[in-house]
Formats: sequence, structure tokens, C-alpha cells
Amino acid sequence: MLFDYRDTVPLKGMPPVSVEELGDTVRRRLAEGWRLLVLCGLPDADAPRDKPEEVTLCCVLAQDSSHYLEALRTPPLRSFPSLASVCPQAQLFEREIWEQWGVEPLGHPWLKPVRRIPDAAEAAARTQREGGPCAAQATPAAAPYPFFRVKGEEIHEVAVGPVHAGVIEPGHFRFQCYGENVLHLEIALGYQHRGLERLVLEGPPHCRLPLLECAAGDTSVGHATAHCVLLERLAGSVAAPRAQRLRRIGLELERLANHVGDLGAIAGDTGFLPTSSWNGRIRGDFLNLTASLCGNRFGRGLLRPGGSGHDLDPEQCADLLARVREAGRDARGAVDVMLHSQSVLDRLTGTGALTTATARELGLTGPAARACGLALDARFHFPLADLPTAGCAPRVAQGGDVLARTLVRSAELDDSLRLLELDLSALANMPGCAAAPATEPLAPLPPDTLAVAQVEGWRGEICHLAVTGPDGGLRVYKVVDPSFRNWPGLAVALRGNQISDFPLCNKSFNLSYCGHDL
Repeated sequence: MLFDYRDTVPLKGMPPVSVEELGDTVRRRLAEGWRLLVLCGLPDADAPRDKPEEVTLCCVLAQDSSHYLEALRTPPLRSFPSLASVCPQAQLFEREIWEQWGVEPLGHPWLKPVRRIPDAAEAAARTQREGGPCAAQATPAAAPYPFFRVKGEEIHEVAVGPVHAGVIEPGHFRFQCYGENVLHLEIALGYQHRGLERLVLEGPPHCRLPLLECAAGDTSVGHATAHCVLLERLAGSVAAPRAQRLRRIGLELERLANHVGDLGAIAGDTGFLPTSSWNGRIRGDFLNLTASLCGNRFGRGLLRPGGSGHDLDPEQCADLLARVREAGRDARGAVDVMLHSQSVLDRLTGTGALTTATARELGLTGPAARACGLALDARFHFPLADLPTAGCAPRVAQGGDVLARTLVRSAELDDSLRLLELDLSALANMPGCAAAPATEPLAPLPPDTLAVAQVEGWRGEICHLAVTGPDGGLRVYKVVDPSFRNWPGLAVALRGNQISDFPLCNKSFNLSYCGHDL
């Protein structure tokens, strides 16, 4: 069923299609330039959640040029023909469906767990003993993780993690190398798996927003925005203009803080210490601006379904705008110094390159996709509100290497600063009171309805999907963080590079472990 991205879809308006018809539709749409937005399991509304035989496939596709989505679902099934060989965008989604529901994608070329359990056999046995998720959910993770290996007398294997030298999240990287050259990199994650989607469904409603703010801690505003917009669309509500401005202010401050941090980290990995040092301080300036907005440096508590949890009066707007301008000048100067260094440019050029075709096939998003020439940006293709964009547009670069990913982030600094200038100036002149945040209570959610929310977080497109049950309660809640789409891109980008290029490539993607693991 075709629908506008802001609309909802009653399940009765999505008559089940055969799994063959779903596959044909996906292949046809991708050939026409659509993207696979979500592929997930949808339990039957009248069946227990742990019954894999009652699971259907739910697929949502997106066309950026028309702002249209297409949703399809199948009858209940136990297995289905895999699309991964012809649609690499589907391979992680299919593995996730197999891992969560025990519904097997037949013929999948890379069928293995998505969220690796460190002691899988013991965890599976405990799950079955204690009557937790069904055996089908535990079974796929029960075997040792089957790493791919390149055979040969001169091939050696390098294992990194899951415990790393820095204070970072855990993830395991397995390199197959010929000398210093990387033939293959496999990334095994799951150490940060918290069962977030299940907690959202089974926990009290007032805990949903705080939980989703922690889906990826450095993207709190992005995930909170997606959740609030999703509930508002289901309830048939639209946030007030002041709340729309405040939300975009929070998103752009989050983008600035993280882009500045990433650019400093890239400088550090090239040995260019001036920008590395300066950007560490400037990132703190943007985080402090977010704290001035809502009391939390990561933007937690800024949003509420129906509006916002905080507001700004004209004096506060003027103060924030002055501080944004100052921090923006510092950031621009620090990054320009790095980009005028020939030694930095030589180190970044050609390192960790991806072609446009590969980026499209893998379904990359955010700066990683735009660095490969793909003009994908939900701020412009699926805007949250009819706000002016100050002439901004998707920032695209060519080459797909670390330099291109650096240039995209650098250009987006300027766009975020322009949008903040626009929104803070407009907010100061809008009617409203800082003592009364712009929040409206939501109407009860409709039964048996599907809705989707897309938000351009600083890493890329965040997608939240919800399906309500017969009573209007949430039956399915699906979160797709941009890291879920982009980790395979990092693995492919390392092929043919030297293993010493990995830290720099990794920084240029800067993906989230917990955003993937959920």
C-alpha cells in the first residue's frame, strides 16, 4: 500500500501478499530507486508474542523523490526465500528476523546471529530453563559465532576487542590479512544488547521516552524526536510551531557537537594535534549549549510527545545565539586549519573508499552515503515540519573515502549553524511563554494501525516503526538506528586497505555499538 510518509496505515488496508509477491515488489522498487526502510517480524494480533508460527513479514520501502512509502505484509510463515543475494540491504534485517523469531530466510548467504551473545550456549540454556523467549529465539545464537576465514599459508588473522584500549563500548573485529593488507573484516556485535524494543512494549508507557533516549546515547534528541513524531502521527496530532523550532534546535546542536567531535578525532588519527585539541573543547561548548536549552548536555528531557519539555524566552534565545556564533567561528577555524594541511589531505585521500554503487547496494545512510555521492537526507526528503531550510540542501561529496566523509561533516557544520541562526531568531519573535512549554496531550492511539517516523540524526536516518494492536496499545515497536545500516559499509571499506588504516576509517564512520545492538 502506498502512502504519504506523514500518514498512518490501518492494517486492514494492507491485505496480505504472498512472500513471492513481496520479493518481486522489493526487487522492482529497488530497481526504480526506492530504498528498503524496514523489514521486520509482525506477530499476529491474536497470538502470543512468542509464537514464531504466527509471525508475518512486514516491509516498508521509501522513495525519497516523492516522499512516499509503501508497506506490505505477508501471511504467517515459518520460512521465506531470502532476498539478501539480490538485495544486500535486506541481509541484516533477515538475519535479525531469524534471530528474533526463528523464521528462516532460505538461501541466505551469510546466516549468522546479528547481536552476538558472549556465552551463547549458556544463555540459550538459561533462557529455556527460565521460560523466557521461545526456543526458536535462543537457538540461532546457541552455536559458536561462525567467523569467516580466508585460508592460505601466508594469511594471518587479527582479532580486536571486544574490550578495547579506550573507554568505549565493546565490539569485536576479526581481520583476515595478507601481510598488512586487509582481505576481509568481519564485525561481530551484540555485547550492548539490552532488549530495548521489548522493554518499550512491555514496560510502563512513561518509561518509553527515557528508554529510547538511550537507544544511542549520543543521539538522544534524534531518537526522542522519532518516538514523539511516531506517537503524534498515530494520534493524529501535530506539534505546535514553537515545539517544532525547539526540536530542530536540539537536533542541530546534537549534530554540531558530534560532527565537531568526529572531525577532531579524524585529526587526531592523522597526527594533526591542533584541531584534535581544539575540537575537544569546542564540542564541549555545543554540549553546554544543549544543557542551557534543557538542563542536560545530551538533550535528555528536551522533548515530550505532543510538543517539548522546555522553552526559551527572547533573552535566552539571544544568549544562545551569541554563544552559537562564537562556537561556530571556533569550529570553522579549527576545521579549516586541518583541511589546509597537505599532510592531512594526503592521509585522508583514498583511504577506506566505497563506490556509489556499493553504498547504494548496502543501503548506507547519513554522511557515509552522502560522501559516496548519494543525496540522502531525511531533513529534506521527509521533513518533520514545514519549516524554512535557509537554503540548505543535502551535502554530497565524491570519492567515498575518509576525505569525502570529512568534507561532508565540515560542510554540514555551516548548515547547522545557519539553521540555528534561523530558528533561534524566529523563536525569539514567536508568541509563547517559557514557563509553559508547548505540549499538547495526545489522543488515544487507534487500533490495528501502522506508522513510521524518519528523522535525520547526525549519523544518518533514524527510523521508528510502530504497529498498534486491537486495543490501541503498541503491538510492535521497531527501531532502526543508522549504525545498523552502516556497520557493513565500514567492513567493506577496509578491504584492500592496510590494517593500520582501520582506526582512521573507524573514526570517519563513528558508528554506535548500542545503536546497533538495541
